[in-house]
Amino acid sequence: MDTRFRRAAVLGAGVMGGGIAAHLAGAGLDVLLLDIVPEGEKDRSALARAAIERLRAARPAAFFHPTDAASIRVGNLEDDLAEAARCDLIIEAVREDLDIKRALFARLEPLLGPNAIVTSNTSGLPIARLMEGRTEALRRRFLVTHFFNPVRYMRLLEIIPGQDTDPDVVAAVCRFGETTLGKGIVVGRDTPNFVANRIGVHGLLVLIRLALEGGYTVEEIDAIFGPPMGRPKTAVFRTADFVGLDTVIDVARNCYANLPHDEARQVFQLPPLLEEMVRRGLRGEKSGGGFYKKTPDGILALDLRTLEYRPQQKPRFESVGRARNLTSPAERIAAVLSGSDRASDIAWKATAQSLAYASRRIGPRRDIDGNALDPPICDDLLSIDRGMRWGYGWELGPFEIWDALGVEKTVLRMEQDGIRPASWVKDMLGSGRGSFYRGDAARRLYFDVSTGGEAAVPTSPRSLSLAAVRAARGYVLTNDGATLLDLGDGVAGLEFHTKMNALDTDILEMINRALEACEQRFEALVIGNEAVEAFSAGANLMLIVMAASQSNWDLIERTVRQFQQTNLRLREAPVPVVAAPFGLTLGGGAEVAMHAAAIRAHSELYMGLVEVGVGLIPGAGGCKELLARALSRLPDEVDPFPFVRKVFETIGLAKVSTSAEEARALGFLGERDGVTFNRDHLLHDAKQTALGLARAGYRPPRRRTFRLPGPSGFATLRSWLQMMRAANQITPHDLTVGTELARVLTGGQTAPTVRVSEEHVLDLEREAFLKLCGEEKSRERMMYMLQHNKPLRN
Repeated sequence: MDTRFRRAAVLGAGVMGGGIAAHLAGAGLDVLLLDIVPEGEKDRSALARAAIERLRAARPAAFFHPTDAASIRVGNLEDDLAEAARCDLIIEAVREDLDIKRALFARLEPLLGPNAIVTSNTSGLPIARLMEGRTEALRRRFLVTHFFNPVRYMRLLEIIPGQDTDPDVVAAVCRFGETTLGKGIVVGRDTPNFVANRIGVHGLLVLIRLALEGGYTVEEIDAIFGPPMGRPKTAVFRTADFVGLDTVIDVARNCYANLPHDEARQVFQLPPLLEEMVRRGLRGEKSGGGFYKKTPDGILALDLRTLEYRPQQKPRFESVGRARNLTSPAERIAAVLSGSDRASDIAWKATAQSLAYASRRIGPRRDIDGNALDPPICDDLLSIDRGMRWGYGWELGPFEIWDALGVEKTVLRMEQDGIRPASWVKDMLGSGRGSFYRGDAARRLYFDVSTGGEAAVPTSPRSLSLAAVRAARGYVLTNDGATLLDLGDGVAGLEFHTKMNALDTDILEMINRALEACEQRFEALVIGNEAVEAFSAGANLMLIVMAASQSNWDLIERTVRQFQQTNLRLREAPVPVVAAPFGLTLGGGAEVAMHAAAIRAHSELYMGLVEVGVGLIPGAGGCKELLARALSRLPDEVDPFPFVRKVFETIGLAKVSTSAEEARALGFLGERDGVTFNRDHLLHDAKQTALGLARAGYRPPRRRTFRLPGPSGFATLRSWLQMMRAANQITPHDLTVGTELARVLTGGQTAPTVRVSEEHVLDLEREAFLKLCGEEKSRERMMYMLQHNKPLRN
C-alpha cells in the first residue's frame, strides 16, 4: 500500500460515495464515511450507517470480503468533519450540486491538516467554480478523482487537475490510484464531463437518434453494439439502464449547457424520448424499468415508438452472425461494417460519427475552416482509447478501431457521407503516416497530435508484458498448449494458451518440461498469462468425455495420475514456483495454483473446485490440498471432523470465491499469499515474489501427513446427504457424487488416530474420479456443460 495514504475520508454516502469507501477499505485504508444529518432521526449518522448495510447486501459484491466493512467508521458532516479533515485523503462525493459542494469545501478548508489532499468525485462540474473563494493553499492540493460505477469493477479513474494543482499532488494521486487501488489512470482536462463520458454519451445519443430514425428496436441495437462491435454484452441500452437514465441526462444537459463551441452540441440536446421516459419514471434498473424491465415472466423490452413494454424479440443479421464466429475484436468490427444489411448501415453511421467526434476532441482549438472549437478533453489520443476501454468496456478504443478499419479508407468514406474528422487526421495521412499506432508489443508507439511525431505508449515500471517478452526474446519452449518464456533475472514464465486456458496433456507436458528447464538454467518459475477472462477454467472436459464414452478407463487413469504427479512435482520443485491466478481459476486451474510454492493473485479472483457440477470430484490433488492445509498442523488432541466437514462443504457446494480475499477464507490461498489490485502489475509482482523466495534460499516443502475421521466421519456426511435428498435439496446423482466425495475426504478405511499420507488421499481421489466417469449421469453433466456452458441438475 502507498504509505502516503493510510487514512481516507469520503464525504457523501450515496451510491458513489459508498462504493468508493468500500474500495478504499478493501485496498487496506482506514476509512471514515460521512453524510448529512437526517431530519427526525435520533441517530445523527443514520445515512452513513445505512450505506454500510447497502454495501453488505450489494450484488455484485461491493466489498472484497465482508470483513472490509470493519475498516469503515461512520459519522456525519456536522459532528465529524474535523476528524475527516485530519485524514490523508478526503474525497467529496455529495450530491452533484455546485452550491452544496462549494459550501462543504468552505467549511472543510479551515479544518484541514497541512498535508491533506482533497478531491471531488464530480462528474463534470468545473474545478474553477468548485474552488471559487478558496485559498491558493487548498487549490494547490485539490483535484478531481472521477470514479466509475460500480467502483470495484470499473477500472477507469479519471484524474483532473486544476490550473493551480501542484504537479506533485497529481503524481501522488495517480500513483496511489494505479498501485493501491488498481485503477487505469487517465489524466484529462477540466472540461465538461471529462474524457470517457464526453465520448460515450455522445455516442449513445447519436445511436438513439439513428435508432429512432431507422425504426430499430432496443434488442436490435444491443445485438449489434455488443460483442460483435467490440463492446460489452450489456451493449447500449442495458448499459444505460444499469447506469441510470438520470445520470445519462445529467451528462447530456451539462454538455449542452457548457459547450457553446462544440460542433456537435445539438447531439447533446435531449431527445424527447428520454425526457418522456424520465417523466414516466422509467429511469433504468434503479426504478424497476428503463429500456428493459424484469418481470416474473422474464425480461421485457421497451417499444421505442409506443413506450410500452413487450416480450423481447431475437434479432438476426447476417453481418452480426459472421462476426460472432471471429475471436479478434478488430475482425468482428470489420465484419459488421463491411456488410450490406441494416446492422451494417447503422453500425457504420454511428461508428463514423463517434470516431470523427473523438478526433475533434484533441488537437487544435479550431477546425479545418478556422471555426472555434471547445478546448481539448485530454492531451493525446491514447487517453481517449484507454478511457473508452477502461470506462465503457470497449475492447478497442476509437483510434484502435480506426486503425483496424484502415485510417485512409475510413476517412474517404466519412467524407463521402459528409462526416468531417479533425484536420490533424488528414495532416497525419498527408505526412505519409497511415495509422495512429505502430510498433510491436515490445515497443508500441502512437501518433502525438501536439508534435506531429510519435511517442512511446507509457508503461508502468511494475508492468510485465508476456507479449513484449515474446517480441523481444522469443520463447524457450513451446507446444500447442503452453509456452515457456525467459522473464529475465533468472526467472522463467509458463504461459497457457488453449481456449479458456483449459488444461490438457500438452499443458501437463509443458509444465514438466518447464520444471526440467528450471533445474538447469532458471532460479524460479512463474505460471501466469494475459488472457482476459481465465487463468484456467479447468481441465479439458472434451478429452474426458471422449475417453469415457469409449470406455477407455486406462487412458483416463493415466491422465489423472499424470496430472496428480505433475502437481506434486510443482509443489516439490527445487526452485520456487509462483502462480499468478486471476479471473476464472476453476477446477484443475485451481489445483495447479494451489500446488505452487506461493500464489500472487489478482484481487478479482473467481477460484473454486467446481467438479461436482459436471458429476465428478477434484482428481488432481484439490481434495488433498484443502485437507492438508486444514489438518497438517492440527494437534493430535483436536477432532479433525469439523475441518473435514468445512472442506466437504467447500467442494460439495462448488463454492467459488468472488475475490482473492474470499479465496483465502475458503482455503484456496494461504495466509502469506499476496494480492495485487492492478492486473497490469500481477506478473511483475509474481516475478518479484519468485525472486524473493529464490534469493532467500528456497527449500521445497516436505510432504505432509494428517488425520482423517474414517468410517465414522463418512457415516455422518452420508447421513447429512441423505437428509438433503429426502428434503429434495439435492438430486439422486448429487447424492452419488457427494457420497464419493465424502469417502475421499474422510480417508476411507482409516481412523482419527492414524496419520495418512498425501499419496493415500491422491489414490482415493483417482479411484473416485474414475468411478464417477463411469456413471452415465456424470457423462450427461459433462456433455451438457460443453454444449450449454452451465451445469445440469440431473
